[in-house]
Amino acid sequence: MDRPVYPTALGASSRHEITLLGQSLANDVMGNVGFGELAFWLATQRRPSAGETRVFEAVLAALADHGFTPTAIVTRLTYLSAPDSVQGALAAGLLGGGSRFLGVTEDCGRFLHEALAGKQPEASWDDFAREVVAAQRAAKRFIPGLGHHVHKDGDPRTPRLFQIAEEEGLVGEHLSLFAAIGRVHPEILGKTLPLNGAGVCGAALADLGLPLELLRGFALLARTAGLIGQLAEELRHPVANDIFLSVDLNNKSVAPQPEQTQSNGGLHG
Repeated sequence: MDRPVYPTALGASSRHEITLLGQSLANDVMGNVGFGELAFWLATQRRPSAGETRVFEAVLAALADHGFTPTAIVTRLTYLSAPDSVQGALAAGLLGGGSRFLGVTEDCGRFLHEALAGKQPEASWDDFAREVVAAQRAAKRFIPGLGHHVHKDGDPRTPRLFQIAEEEGLVGEHLSLFAAIGRVHPEILGKTLPLNGAGVCGAALADLGLPLELLRGFALLARTAGLIGQLAEELRHPVANDIFLSVDLNNKSVAPQPEQTQSNGGLHG
């Protein structure tokens, strides 16, 4: 009976050699290929150009850490509870990457890709963006990547990533549409919102041709480095116990508040 075959172009080992992407891991990769470049190469199975590597690594830097976000806090608190489980603390933080934190990178990349869907702006990117924004408003849907709870006057990561992509000649359709949305949305929404860093990262990753299904994965890759930094700082200057005690010592006991039910027994929201 023939044995099953499981083809892979990634890592493979023999008694005397390890290969990765068709290269000798020890001789060709280690010491010659940076980690960001390797991550891109692993995902696409093609080696990125220097410009692509620069844009990609700028995205990773932009998403690595953003202060005491929920992902950072839960990582520190999990480590406080289980200091024997670094992997659990990191996993706890990564599991919090969703629609409000980190997930916007994927959401924005997908949104822009779907809006483009093989279309080309007939007149200008601004006119096309007006159509896109108007359609979202009519559908009463938010535009991913628009607005930020802290950087209300502009996210400092956004213009810098546009600049890097421009310098490398890698401003494609996704970044072009995202920039146009930033210019025209006030006249349609009646207010001005900043293009946030997570959104521009999604646009940049999509322009690099990276799989849309993996865009959140790249955000999590970046945040893993940030969470390791959070744990390292927690070891030097612990704050997790203070965070825990601030809740534990200041909670207030109240009477139970059962949810009201409708006559048919359903929950009344």
